[in-house]
Amino acid sequence: MHDISIDTKLNLYDHLCKFILADRKKRIEDVVRNRTRHLTLVLEDIFQPHNASAVLRTCDCFGIQDVHIIENKNEYHINPDVALGSSNWLSLFKYNQNEENTLSCIETLKKKGYTIAATSLHSNYIPMEDLDIHKKTAIFFGTEKSGLSTDALENADIHIHIPMVGFTESFNISVSAAIILHTLTNKIRKSNIDWMLSEPELLDLKLDWVKQTIKKSDLIIEQFLQNYSKKTPLDKTF
Repeated sequence: MHDISIDTKLNLYDHLCKFILADRKKRIEDVVRNRTRHLTLVLEDIFQPHNASAVLRTCDCFGIQDVHIIENKNEYHINPDVALGSSNWLSLFKYNQNEENTLSCIETLKKKGYTIAATSLHSNYIPMEDLDIHKKTAIFFGTEKSGLSTDALENADIHIHIPMVGFTESFNISVSAAIILHTLTNKIRKSNIDWMLSEPELLDLKLDWVKQTIKKSDLIIEQFLQNYSKKTPLDKTF
């Protein structure tokens, strides 16, 4: 869908919306306006399906669009009973081509302008409330047993921590993600930061979502593009 022009995408979106209820279209357009890539989540070697799936559900609820999944030793599994379909509305990126994939993920995110924030008990950590929200930030979470890898900790730009006053030293990962995302998404939405997706990103996402809502959407899209190309000269890619 990325090799056709914006004009074609707009017409295709209008066409696909004829196959869904008006309430569904409104829901898609309301939700997409609250999506952000200013913050993104990174999960390193998470192996508990329950907690891994709960994190996806949390990301969807707080409007985090992209989730990066590092699979070094453990394959990431989604529990559908916990995720409740949330993975269908998120953009998931997996890093599993090498034995150690953490550095590859960090390099990719830094090239996109992200500050790498590791959740840890590192001696130089700062409270999550003090994180500079003006910078695009990728928040790294590790396993509950051993935390983040040495590669993640040593290559992070900053270490953050949730202040706690009990005997237990940490929350489980799904609770930690919920607390941090609730705090940071509230801060960016109350700020003057340009945290929203661009119009082309919004359109691409709406197309992806409406496609998932319609049965046999690929056939409908193929037929539309064939008919559209007969009426209009082939679009230049962008």
